[in-house]
Amino acid sequence: MTTFKPETAAQAADVVRHALSVGEPLEIRGAASKRGLGRPVQAAMTLDTTGLDGIVAYEPEELTLTVRAGTPLRTIGTVLSERRQRLAFEPPDLGGLLGGAPGRATIGGIIGCNLAGPRRIKDGAARDHLLGCEAVNGRGEAYKAGGRVVKNVTGYDLCKLLTGSYGTLSLLTELTVKVLPVPDSERTHLVYGLDDRAALSLLSDLLGSAVDLSGAAHLPASVARRSAVAPVAAAGQPVTALRLEGCGPSVAARSSALAARLDRHDDGACLDGAESASLWTEIRDVACFAGTGPRTVWRLSVRPGDGARIVADLRRLGEIDAFYDWGGGLLWVEAPAEIDAASVRAVLAPNRGHATLVRGSEALRSAADVFHPLPAALAALTGRIKDGFDPKRILNPGRMHAWL
Repeated sequence: MTTFKPETAAQAADVVRHALSVGEPLEIRGAASKRGLGRPVQAAMTLDTTGLDGIVAYEPEELTLTVRAGTPLRTIGTVLSERRQRLAFEPPDLGGLLGGAPGRATIGGIIGCNLAGPRRIKDGAARDHLLGCEAVNGRGEAYKAGGRVVKNVTGYDLCKLLTGSYGTLSLLTELTVKVLPVPDSERTHLVYGLDDRAALSLLSDLLGSAVDLSGAAHLPASVARRSAVAPVAAAGQPVTALRLEGCGPSVAARSSALAARLDRHDDGACLDGAESASLWTEIRDVACFAGTGPRTVWRLSVRPGDGARIVADLRRLGEIDAFYDWGGGLLWVEAPAEIDAASVRAVLAPNRGHATLVRGSEALRSAADVFHPLPAALAALTGRIKDGFDPKRILNPGRMHAWL
């Protein structure tokens, strides 16, 4: 396989035009930390984006950061932390979950996959924080979308279209993202002993209240005991986690109000500072399912009220493990490899929602629908969009769907 590592957007466009000229498909790849997410790409050539590295512009007062697509997240985190700022959508590091090394993810890969962590319920998805980008489409044409300011309303919002397209529409070369201040205080309330239904009912109630949670997750006992956070692992029972963030007086006041609402639950604990951050990093990175061998991992987006019933139905298929994030709207499910995609999605069918195979063998990802099958009308629209950006189908062919 031939690998190209351009260091400028112009060089990246040259690589795409070369692929067009020889009629060969091109795999778009960063640090490869998420190469196992999606269907395997069959391509004779690879474009490595890690040469497109570096901070282009950082304006802390304007809360914006412009960065090249191959820049590692850890570099961005270091730069932002010096000014007590962060990427508020809490991008996960799935390297450990997917069998690789953590700490290698790039900003282009995160935006390309539209990955967000537990704070999504409060601050939105990755696509909500992308202000502008520069990219190269499948025709080898470089173009810009959006801008470098928060109030940007001109033209079509191509940024949202490209976010989550897994490199199948364009190669991202430069990104401008919104950043936000790091809160002064963080506290997580733990509630012990609730079953899945009771926990999701509590989360739904609290997310509709004025306590303003920035994290709402439920870990059944089998998941909680895998945690490296002592008050979670030692509980010996299910743990429901409720995160508060903000300025010190606000967190203190909301914490008191939350404690009063939780008064009927006799058992509980509080985590502050680093201990709280460690728990939410585990939840963000799905650390409990890392290193569990050949078992598959599924990401299910469902209505929060359906989550407990769906997990119960999945347990009838085999020995599964699961936990809940986003107040029950996101289910992470670890299952035996013999439970196929059709069976998982059959459970979802009466409830609505969609299922993505996040971890599986290359053979399984080649044979199964990794992403939820699209309705006919949406599939036709998706195909027309692909034709507009990449008519020769050279960019990451088959990464999302076999026909795309």
